[in-house]
Amino acid sequence: MSTFKAIRIDKDDAGYRAGLTDFDENDLMDGDVTVAVTHSTVNYKDGLALSGRSPVVRRFPMIPGIDFAGRVESSTHKDFKPGDQVVLNGWGLGETHLGGYAQKARVKGDWLVPLPAGMTAAQAMAIGTAGYTAMLCVMALDKFGVRPAQGPVVVTGAAGGVGSVAIALLADAGWHVIASTGRREEEDYLKALGAREIVDRAELSAPGRPLGKERWIAGVDSVGSHTLANLLSQTRYGGAIAACGLAQGMDLPASVAPFILRGVSLLGVDSVMRPAPDRREAWSRLAKELDREKLAAMTKTIALADVPSAAGEILSGRTRGRLVVEIPQG
Repeated sequence: MSTFKAIRIDKDDAGYRAGLTDFDENDLMDGDVTVAVTHSTVNYKDGLALSGRSPVVRRFPMIPGIDFAGRVESSTHKDFKPGDQVVLNGWGLGETHLGGYAQKARVKGDWLVPLPAGMTAAQAMAIGTAGYTAMLCVMALDKFGVRPAQGPVVVTGAAGGVGSVAIALLADAGWHVIASTGRREEEDYLKALGAREIVDRAELSAPGRPLGKERWIAGVDSVGSHTLANLLSQTRYGGAIAACGLAQGMDLPASVAPFILRGVSLLGVDSVMRPAPDRREAWSRLAKELDREKLAAMTKTIALADVPSAAGEILSGRTRGRLVVEIPQG
């Protein structure tokens, strides 16, 4: 087909807008693999891109969507052939390179990861960049060396995508998980994922002391700002926090006290430019370690046309878990 359905973002004298449209295949960007996209997902960064609230998108027009799963249609890349099932996260997709909210994408094969055996494309996007990032955080904590026997782990933004997957992974690995959320009505949902304790977001989101009472040995934070500062100040001696997000803000109003008095470590986790070996390890572990029933319980499926309206929901914190975008072909 010469045209296909896609969400398109434009920015011009008429303003910033996103909507479903027909996109010309000839306008796809350079790449050595063309993929028939069957599923994508809505991550927090997608919400920022669709709304224009943050300068995520660097070229216009843009097809947003920072990840996708689908089937290779054509390829000149040595590692992929027509019919292969693939996943893509990051590498500027939906920011500088036309993204996943479309029936078709043309990308560099070096960006792709084979869909793990036993995992469907829908499950891969139920995980999406948020769940993949959660696994990268777990991997960072594992590599650092903290273990469940040393104490609890705290997860912020608990009802969101990163938080939900992180809770499920950590609980199944034997951790005592403390979930931080501003939505007390989600307590049953979080406990079903494996959380043992619920902490009100307000306890961590306001300015705190440079050094607080030691509460946890590890953490996964997708919030940043005062929340991350408070996590660090309350981490036990020798512990670590894996930081991957900025829902509260990009600032870090903290002191050096946790680092120099308790030997606490801050582990930065990036998902966009991650090397291929790390990506394959993360997806392999997700296929083996993430409980599929828990994944299904945190997942809602929407149509491609519903993506723009989902942006406001995720930015306002009204979504739970993961939003999968189903993209029919033809």
